Amino acid sequence: MAFLSDMLARVKPSPTIAVTNKARELKAAGRDVIGLGAGEPDFDTPQNIKDAATRAIAEGKTKYTAVDGIPELKQAIRDKFLRDNGLDYTPAQISVGTGGKQVLYNAFVATLNPSDEVVIPAPYWVSYPDMVLLAGGVPVVAEAGIETGFKLSPEALEAAITDRTKWFIFNSPSNPTGAGYTEEELRGLTDVLLRHPHVWVLTDDMYEHLVFDGFTFVTPAQVEPRLKDRTLTVNGVSKAYSMTGWRIGYAGGPEELIAAMRKVQSQSTSNPCSISQWAAVEALNGPQDFIGSNNAAFRRRRDLVVAGLNDCPGIICPVPEGAFYVYPSIAGCIGKVTVGGARIDDDEAFATALLDEEGVAVVFGSAFGLSPHFRVSYATSDDSLAEACSRIRRFCEALS
Repeated sequence: MAFLSDMLARVKPSPTIAVTNKARELKAAGRDVIGLGAGEPDFDTPQNIKDAATRAIAEGKTKYTAVDGIPELKQAIRDKFLRDNGLDYTPAQISVGTGGKQVLYNAFVATLNPSDEVVIPAPYWVSYPDMVLLAGGVPVVAEAGIETGFKLSPEALEAAITDRTKWFIFNSPSNPTGAGYTEEELRGLTDVLLRHPHVWVLTDDMYEHLVFDGFTFVTPAQVEPRLKDRTLTVNGVSKAYSMTGWRIGYAGGPEELIAAMRKVQSQSTSNPCSISQWAAVEALNGPQDFIGSNNAAFRRRRDLVVAGLNDCPGIICPVPEGAFYVYPSIAGCIGKVTVGGARIDDDEAFATALLDEEGVAVVFGSAFGLSPHFRVSYATSDDSLAEACSRIRRFCEALS
């Protein structure tokens, strides 16, 4: 009898975490490494949010809480959904978890049976397919390539849906591409979903506030209210509020689904950190002006990276609408050989050689389900990004 679960053999560790850890290890060993793999802002958590956490500690708010969130945080989330998205949820329709990842995983565990399918547009966040597999479901990948701006077409969604489809995952702006869907583009997808009432929508809105150039964010249940009763709208404080380590994610959805997710959470982690919950109350209720100034820095960095990468032979880098990632194509580099003698057969070989020869850590595109590409997180300093682009250009210019 094997000791480890057969299910575990179906999944792989997170490639983005692996790249980040390898970059840290190389730095600790004395290598000059620029890490562009981590998906977190380099800005500090705003002081008013940190002060709220300090007050919570001083006031003894350090005990167990309700499994899926304190009433004050659920109210703040209700207010946020109504204010920003025009969505009205009751407290019983709100779930708070230890990061958005747990909220997503709870939903899959609570709903998926063997052979249930989940349609996932590619490129996708690396964890979506593996979470589906861990929950016993079947990931069904629907490609959305560079020719469509990394946005899934209604026709591709229609073709991916079967009578076994339970969920459709939607992520805008996207990790890893930064692509954001306009209201018109999203309505094309919601029209398809209306024709398939057995398909539920899981929308990951984590990068909602990180948009540029006047782009207007919309979420599926906002665009098509008739989908609200079968949509789980997921968000969190990690990205826009620079609170990645605080681990607070949340969702609004039908009460029956939220109750099922609560049951899963009650037997896994129980409540999220009480102190983090009080910090999140302040994040959602407090001043929001810093988001605009942070976005101005992200937009400047985006433009720096897009220009720098498009100056590299063999690389094409589209301009994303949001988040803090770019997802350039390296089709022009495939089949070439590096100065160090490595052959670039695929994007993983490109990323490995780039780290070995130039000390730049990026995440290879096959981890996100679409090759040949790589992901750059530009949530770091302008100087580091400029130096990284210079090294990537030198690397590409030397290919033969």
